Amino acid sequence: MNYSSTIGLEIHVELKTKTKMFCGCLNNPDEKQPNKNVCPICLAHPGTLPVINKKAVESVLKLGLALNSEIPAKSKFDRKNYFYPDLPKGYQISQYDQPLALGGELNGIKLRRIHLEEDTARLLHSTIDNEQLTENLKLNVKGQMSNVSLVDFNRAGVPLMELVTEPDIKNGKEAVAFAKELQLILRYLGISDADMEKGQMRVEANISLRPENSGLGTKVEVKNLNSFRAVEEAIDYEIKRQAEILDEGKKVLHETRGWDANKGKTVSQRVKEEAHDYRYFPEPDLPPLDLTSSGGFDLEKLKIEIPELPQQKRERFIKEYNLSKEQADILTEDFAMADYFEEAASELKLQLPDADYRLLYNYLVSDLRGLTKEVKSAINEIKILPEQFAHLIALTVKNDLSSRAAKDILKEMFERGVDPENILKEKSLDQKIGEELLNKTIEDIIKENSKAVADYRKGQENALQFLTGQAMAKLKGRANPEKLKEIFKSKLK
Repeated sequence: MNYSSTIGLEIHVELKTKTKMFCGCLNNPDEKQPNKNVCPICLAHPGTLPVINKKAVESVLKLGLALNSEIPAKSKFDRKNYFYPDLPKGYQISQYDQPLALGGELNGIKLRRIHLEEDTARLLHSTIDNEQLTENLKLNVKGQMSNVSLVDFNRAGVPLMELVTEPDIKNGKEAVAFAKELQLILRYLGISDADMEKGQMRVEANISLRPENSGLGTKVEVKNLNSFRAVEEAIDYEIKRQAEILDEGKKVLHETRGWDANKGKTVSQRVKEEAHDYRYFPEPDLPPLDLTSSGGFDLEKLKIEIPELPQQKRERFIKEYNLSKEQADILTEDFAMADYFEEAASELKLQLPDADYRLLYNYLVSDLRGLTKEVKSAINEIKILPEQFAHLIALTVKNDLSSRAAKDILKEMFERGVDPENILKEKSLDQKIGEELLNKTIEDIIKENSKAVADYRKGQENALQFLTGQAMAKLKGRANPEKLKEIFKSKLK
């Protein structure tokens, strides 16, 4: 039987603010020491009162504006009541019926809402040696082994944005495309690093299957999707699993399932007999939010602060620099690299008005990015200035440098941060050498490589490549290889 899949995503994102959502503790995702960034407010001591982090609210508003969401005039926070060890208050401050943003669209997928809440603490489950446990936690614990759960409250109270899509997604590939584009936008806006490996961006998928031309199927929620690969594989697996159940004439259970990457399948976590009642009610310790200028929120200013977004940049790169869609995609994946490319392209245009920017792209993405990966450095941290990089490309285009010499010089520029012209003078690598030296070198190569000469005269073109390589080596890369080939051809007629 043919089935239609209905998929919606819930994406949680930790925001990059200096402090937590309702207190002054540092929001530091890289903190290694457990329970360091805590205070009576985020630990829920009696009598403490939360204060709203305005920067976090503005971050969500900025995303809403970027995704063409409706920003209501009023919003508020609510208490979401449930008990779990990672929730110190016994409830979570979240938003229920008046979120910060409503509607919107991304990649053709409609959005339902974007709201703001506080993150939970982090639970660590482990079986460890009790002697080590005693030493680490200064506890007097008897016995040899123990199953333990430890709570790190550094993450408790961190601003957490939740974006909910409409069920417009059809498969795992569409879901990944949406999540990747959202991650890029979050980074372009500077509101989150959205690193999935660090848990800064977490995806949950609601998946249901139904026979074509029938009502909605039973929803299954899949959690633990901590990579784009997991998102795609889990969704596609769940579609297949539900189809097999329906083919057997059985009913799909309304449940929460987790993704087991090792086994490559979803596993049942909790069967939902009925919807959980979180007993939402307005947070009594926080005032309602006035999202207009009278409430202290300047939406026009936030709009102005929104930079050129990834899709706009892709389209402009294709049009302005004659790049392919794939090349534009690769550049926009890293906005620092995209900025570096643009600065270098601007410099290259000054030196060569009719320059082919695709050569600049190739050297940047293959050679220069390769060097940054070797030392694990970001493109905006390197010593080579964009104008120096553009100068190197210009020298290559004008045949003042061979491609081999250009790569060698680039490596030295990377290490020293100097202009290519300086290295050219230091090492005498300029391709502008005399015709007399070129001709003498080629004649010597012909005398020294009689077999290759004979092979070329028999029609073996690769022999010409060999002879050119020998000449380039003797000239230490200073010659233009295309010019060398032409001279070889004329002499070997």
